[in-house]
Amino acid sequence: MQVLLILGRGIFKNTPSPTRQPMEIGLRLTGKMIEKGAEKMIKAGIIGATGYAGGELVRILTSRSDVEIVWYGSRSYIDQRYADVYRNMFRIVDEKCLDDNMEELADEADVIFTATPQGFCASVINEEILSKTKIIDLSADFRIKNVNVYEKWYGIRHKSPQLIEEAVYGLCEVNREQVKAARLVANPGCYTTCSILTAYPLAREGLIDMSTLIIDAKSGTSGAGRGAKVPNLFCEVNENMKAYGVASHRHTPEIEEQLGYAAKEAVTVSFTPHLVPMNRGILATEYASLKKETTYEEVRKVYDKYYSGEPFIRVLDKGVYPETKWVEGSNYVDIGFQIDERTNRIIMIGALDNLVKGAAGQAVQNMNLMFGLPEDKGLKLVPVFP
Repeated sequence: MQVLLILGRGIFKNTPSPTRQPMEIGLRLTGKMIEKGAEKMIKAGIIGATGYAGGELVRILTSRSDVEIVWYGSRSYIDQRYADVYRNMFRIVDEKCLDDNMEELADEADVIFTATPQGFCASVINEEILSKTKIIDLSADFRIKNVNVYEKWYGIRHKSPQLIEEAVYGLCEVNREQVKAARLVANPGCYTTCSILTAYPLAREGLIDMSTLIIDAKSGTSGAGRGAKVPNLFCEVNENMKAYGVASHRHTPEIEEQLGYAAKEAVTVSFTPHLVPMNRGILATEYASLKKETTYEEVRKVYDKYYSGEPFIRVLDKGVYPETKWVEGSNYVDIGFQIDERTNRIIMIGALDNLVKGAAGQAVQNMNLMFGLPEDKGLKLVPVFP
C-alpha cells in the first residue's frame, strides 16, 4: 500500500524520490517550515532559477537535506521542466518552471532568492512580502545606499527606495551580525566581493593610501549571464581577451562605498574589468601605495587578524599567488600579496568562483546566517581541479 503526502505544490509518494529527501508520516508543520526531529526544513523559492546564478543555487541547495526548493521561477521557461532547461538536473529535479509571482511565493517560502536583472526585485518587493518571508537579492537593487548613485550608474529609477536603508549588504565576513537579523539581504556582486575582500583588511587598518588604489580584474564569461549576446559568442570570446566597462563599470560605486566604510573616508578607485575565455572565475589584481615602509610580516599579521577564523577565506603562503583554478566550484576566496619595495606599493591578488562565492554560494552563506545555521552548511565544496 502506498501513502501519499500532499504538501504545498507537490504530491510525493512514500518511496524515495530523485528530487527530494524521503519524508515520513508524522511531520509536524510549524508555519511554512517543516520540522522533522531537531532539523527544520527550509522552504526556498528561486526567482530567476534558469540563469547561471539561479542554476548554481539549485545545484547547491538540492544537496541539502534541510532545504526544499518549492519554486523554480523563470519568466522565459514557464511550464517547462527544469531538467529540460538544465540537463545536468535530469532525475534530480522533476518540477516545472513557474512564473515570478512574488506575492504567491511569499506565502509558500521561508526565503526567496531573486537572481534577476537589476530593477526587478525593487519593483515587486513590499512590506507585506517582507512580513511573510526573507529575501536575498542577487541583483544590485539594494547594494548601494545612495539611491542617486544607484540611479546614475544603473540608468533606472529605483522603485523601493524606502527599503534601501534596511537592506543589509550581505558580505558575511564584514557584516555577519547584521545579516543574522536581516529580512532583506543585498547579495554582493562577483567583482565586488573579490575586490573588497582582497583589500579590506589593509583599508581598515590604514596601511594603504586609498586614493592610489587601482583594481585590474578578469572574469569568465558566465559573469555576463546566460542571455544570448553577440560579444559573448564563442567566436567573439575564444582566443581573445578584452577590457570592457572602462571607467564606467556598474560595480565601481559598490566597491567604493564598501571600501569607504572600511577606510572611514570617501574612496575613489580605478576599476577596469576584463573578459577572458573561461567559464568561471574572477581574478582581481590590486595596486596601492603604502603609507609607510611595511614588512611582509606586518601585512600578513593584518590579514590574519581579519581572516584567520574565516571558513572561506584562504590567505596563501608567501610567494604564492591565487589562481582561478584553485577555487573553481567552491565558496573560497584565495588572497595573496607582494610588497614592491622599489615603488613602495603593495600588490594584492584575489580569486574566487564568480558563480559560487561571487553569487549563489554567498547567497546560501547569507541564508545560513539568517536561519541560525552553521555558516558553512552545504558549502564545504572542494574546488574542482583540473
